[in-house]
Amino acid sequence: MSGNSSKALGEDSIGSLLVKQAVPASIGILVMSLNILVDTIFVGNWIGSIAIAAINVVLPVSFFIAALGMAIGVGGSSIISRALGADNRSKALITFGNQITLTVLLTVVLIVVGLWFIDDIIPRFGGKGAIFDPAKDYYTVVLYGVPFLALCMMGNTVIRAEGKPKFAMIAMIIPSVGNLFLDYIFIYVLDYGMLGAGWATTASYVLCLGYILWYFLSNNSELKLSVTDFVLRRNTVSEIAALGGVTLARQAIVSVTYLLLNNILYNLGGASSVTVYAIIGRMLMFALFPVLGITQGFLPIAGFNYGANKYYRVKETIYTAIKYAMLLGFCIFLLIMIFPGGITAVFTDDSTVLNDAPKAMRWVFAATPIVVIQLIGSAYFQAVGKALPAFLLTLTRQGIFFIPLILILPRYYGELGVWISFPLSDVLSTVVTGYFLNREIRHKLMTKPIES
Repeated sequence: MSGNSSKALGEDSIGSLLVKQAVPASIGILVMSLNILVDTIFVGNWIGSIAIAAINVVLPVSFFIAALGMAIGVGGSSIISRALGADNRSKALITFGNQITLTVLLTVVLIVVGLWFIDDIIPRFGGKGAIFDPAKDYYTVVLYGVPFLALCMMGNTVIRAEGKPKFAMIAMIIPSVGNLFLDYIFIYVLDYGMLGAGWATTASYVLCLGYILWYFLSNNSELKLSVTDFVLRRNTVSEIAALGGVTLARQAIVSVTYLLLNNILYNLGGASSVTVYAIIGRMLMFALFPVLGITQGFLPIAGFNYGANKYYRVKETIYTAIKYAMLLGFCIFLLIMIFPGGITAVFTDDSTVLNDAPKAMRWVFAATPIVVIQLIGSAYFQAVGKALPAFLLTLTRQGIFFIPLILILPRYYGELGVWISFPLSDVLSTVVTGYFLNREIRHKLMTKPIES
């Protein structure tokens, strides 16, 4: 990439740009995913398998609140990328300032609500029986750290929008490494149990935010804010909300599916079935890291070039991203199909889980090679500021198809019905997204005037 300027997003070759953007993003996601995996292994071995289920119960709540930061970050970063591409630095600065204000206000309000209704929320998300007490301990502590996580997620997307993927990568690595070290201290050495796991996670978010603050205050960032940039502007907030709503809807649906799946699986097979899903959920975060990295790398390139009216580069970015992602998706598919038993054994020695998880894992990852089209297709519409199609396509995978499937199929096929819902929803959503993405390329990107 030529220098540190964001203008390189509109000048360098698409292949090299995608690699330079996607590799650091992938490494960051990998380290973050490894942290989640190792954290789960630590918790499972040092506290017990029931603790894995307890964390899985808390994840949808904390993730949803933290997802506000991601939603505000992605929505605002789409605006920032296009503003930088159009050389409108004032709009980029106002957007960034408004992102910070929105993130702080909304997450603090939701945390107060989350703590007030704690005894109602945990059982509704599957924290019943022996799972309730450890889930409550973990939930209480982690929720205090969610504003820090939300600000980290928001700041990370803005760093990427500036075309600085290596700094964004470091921002993802710091809390992951910090959490593992603190897990050892709080859980293994001090024997604080679930409270220790919670404090380790919260402290790691604080470390991450410290690094992000340093980045934006240093000369590495092009975005130097003034006090007036933090004042909320109606038009800016509306645009952030429209585009960020896509990401928030995605995370909200994830939280809803966690709620439904934890309760459905608990009713079908008890705590062991919830643990199986918890392990598979960790693998979904971990195994797809290179595909998610390409998606993250794709966003600023597509947004910047769309803002600069370089539509031929946008089209090339779409094709290149899909090609790379499908190749990686196929490699992931092969690994999961061949080694599901060995993967499960890393997390637990529970015989029931060891027997059930491998079969379920194969079903869940069955459509991995093609689902990349859905991920990149919906990301494209978000990157170029088309909120409505981005919103609808984002909902297809888990909202429109997956939730109805998990409500219907288990009635006839039991737990198998849950697992086969994953590939079915992946295939259906990919077909829909592929259709609209192809139409966009043919009718929009190939007909608009090209400006070099």
